[in-house]
Amino acid sequence: MRYELMLPHQIRKAIQENWPVALPLGVLEYHGEHMAVGMDTLAVIKTLELFEKERDIVMLPPFYYGAASYAVAPPEGSGSVQVGGPVLAPFAEELFYGLLRIGFRNIHAIIHHQTENFVAGMPTDLAFKSGGRQAIFRFLEMERGEGWWGSDKMADYYAGHAEGDNVFNWVQVHPLMPAAMNGKYPFDHAGIGETSLMLALCPEAVDAAHFADNTGWYTKSAPEASAELGQKGVAMILEHLRTTLTG
Repeated sequence: MRYELMLPHQIRKAIQENWPVALPLGVLEYHGEHMAVGMDTLAVIKTLELFEKERDIVMLPPFYYGAASYAVAPPEGSGSVQVGGPVLAPFAEELFYGLLRIGFRNIHAIIHHQTENFVAGMPTDLAFKSGGRQAIFRFLEMERGEGWWGSDKMADYYAGHAEGDNVFNWVQVHPLMPAAMNGKYPFDHAGIGETSLMLALCPEAVDAAHFADNTGWYTKSAPEASAELGQKGVAMILEHLRTTLTG
């Protein structure tokens, strides 16, 4: 369900049943002359909308204002919007802290931008990972008091970890395309892989008439894109979400 459309009794039901709460996280960034600047975020939104048909989830309003950087193109006339990680981290902390206060314990931010480096991290995902950790520590100290971890009530902390019970899993950040997809689906920027995803998920975000206007090396494979290839990528992403967004 879209969070902004939920009534309080529906929110309480989602909390009681531990529905996954998903934040589509992304940027506004130049993706060649043929594709919309919101591609990275749109890919997350559209796949979550498909996943929502299978399982009960809470879908938060998307956050588009991540750290796009100007690595691909300067912003003048290209449309890239850069909001730095140092600004994002406090925002993320406040957002996640607020969601924990509401009662959610199964919160996930899903990001597509720059996730080929997800293990090491890049500015947007690092900011939200940091914000999530800070929010959890802050919430636990508010709820349980200082010394919460050292109390006798936490004596089974490590045993709980072994069974998958971990308070630090209350807020997690995931790539839309996991590392397992590498070599199985093209991972690129505005090339055949991303263009195919958009043709499958949001075709109005692609205009083939502007393929010829591209000059960047990263867009050279874009004319080879197809909705059929994109559907293969979508299927892999949905399988990833089935194992990631669990109740």
